[in-house]
Amino acid sequence: MTVPSTTGAVLATNDGPARVADAVTAHTLLNCLIREVSAPERQVTVDQDRLLLRLPRRDVLLRVLLRRISLIGAHRFDGPVERYDGGDWSAIGWHELAGYIQEELELRTGVSNDEFLAQVSDSRDTIHTTLERRATAALPQDPYLESEQSLVFGHRFHPSPKSRTGDPEDWLDYGPETGTRFPLRYLAVHRSLVREEGDLSRLDALHPSGRRDYVTLPVHPWQYRMLGDHPALREALAAGSIVDTGVVGPAFVPTASVRTLYQPDADTFLKFSLNVRLTNCVRKNAAYELAGAVALNRLLGPVFGDIGHAHAGSALLAEPGYRTLALGDDLCLVEGFGVIVRTGLREHLRPGVTPLLAAAIADEHPTSPAHVSRLLALGDGDALTWWDAYLGLLLPPVLTAYFEHGIVLEPHLQNVVVGVSGDGTPAQVIFRDLEGTKLVPEHHRPFLAGLPEDVRTAMTHDAERGWNRVAYCLLVNHTAEVLAALADTDPALEPALWGLVRDHLDAYSRGAGEPPRLRALLSGVPLPAKANLLLRWSRQADRHAGYVPLPSPLGEGFPREVTR
Repeated sequence: MTVPSTTGAVLATNDGPARVADAVTAHTLLNCLIREVSAPERQVTVDQDRLLLRLPRRDVLLRVLLRRISLIGAHRFDGPVERYDGGDWSAIGWHELAGYIQEELELRTGVSNDEFLAQVSDSRDTIHTTLERRATAALPQDPYLESEQSLVFGHRFHPSPKSRTGDPEDWLDYGPETGTRFPLRYLAVHRSLVREEGDLSRLDALHPSGRRDYVTLPVHPWQYRMLGDHPALREALAAGSIVDTGVVGPAFVPTASVRTLYQPDADTFLKFSLNVRLTNCVRKNAAYELAGAVALNRLLGPVFGDIGHAHAGSALLAEPGYRTLALGDDLCLVEGFGVIVRTGLREHLRPGVTPLLAAAIADEHPTSPAHVSRLLALGDGDALTWWDAYLGLLLPPVLTAYFEHGIVLEPHLQNVVVGVSGDGTPAQVIFRDLEGTKLVPEHHRPFLAGLPEDVRTAMTHDAERGWNRVAYCLLVNHTAEVLAALADTDPALEPALWGLVRDHLDAYSRGAGEPPRLRALLSGVPLPAKANLLLRWSRQADRHAGYVPLPSPLGEGFPREVTR
């Protein structure tokens, strides 16, 4: 596939990195505030070409120019946020807006959060620094790698989508947004000090240890910088039971998740631990997640074989094994050096199909040729035909996994790779990352009974929680965001685009015996949206995330005609 070149234009071509970072941060904060606080409390209204919202406890009235109105309230904004000062409107910056949100949430919840402003500021600074570095960086020429490394602004419904621990000097060499690639550090570890499960042939092929009774353990250079002085590790190095063989071997490319790296020649992904907070969490492979990945892989292999047979064009990347250090009972090293092997894309891709990260296809401010507007330009430009093909690939396998197999996939935009043909038409959908994949217990009792309790507990969702996760990731995080990018090309299309979503859900529902949860969706019940702002405010882990209701355009009788 030949892709159009990217212009690199974001927001406005004459805006510098600082102004772009400021504007995106303000608009992202507005997205979160409206979705999770102002809209549920009925404090939002549209006045001609502007959106007005009130912070009732703080008694602040804000407005912003609307670029496009969204049927689910996920509007597009333009220009600065303004505050009403009793007679006039005055522009405010992102930092002032964040301060108002902090005060409103303190009054609303009765608790404070002294990390909030710092996390928002850190995210804004990361965007600014990234834009400056990208202006002179040698970005990947491969369309897939470029799509993985193009997410400069991150999740537009997260208050600090690009926050990460440390100064830019700590992460610039390892962050995907700068187009970087780097070799790994390798340790040769005596087998007595290794914990591992599964098939590790892909890992061993990267850099054989060359020592009898020793195996290779690749380490992310950033993680080694943070853990290299651990006393137990230094003792093992001094004793020779672990040998540091240095930073060698082929270069790896950091993908959108930062800690998952891809080696193109070997077509292998490695998912490392990083003792770094990225958005919500410190990104470590917990001990139960290491064991859980291999156990889930055994279960999901045959299941997804059946799903792929029933829904051609769908596949799941396997995670066949993990390896880590086992120096006594030190959980810090077990989790800190754990690496999960993930199989590559090429064994699944059909001839002539180009893989692209779904998040890059849907990006509000595109920075790569993967964006849907550029894919449409490769073909006849018919957005409805393109969307019909996309939905036919994305929706059925996720719904089948849940309703027929009790498997909760997590198909958010960073967990899905879309294969497109030469004319930009969607041809395949590949799912990845077993960390968020869960099981509904009643479907898998014998399998779960054979697992340790910590692994079993982390691997399961009850049916209601599982459905909320599926509906959010599939319909709100993924479908609605790609749909929004399509609607940006022609706002009059939005009702018809949602109509196609309904058509596909309805067709699946009828073929599956009309499950009650789908019947409710098709009746227009609200869609569940993950509450990232409130989760960050409460400083809880992702597993404690709540959901807020969004207005649904899926109900029968919703207007869907296209007016031009």
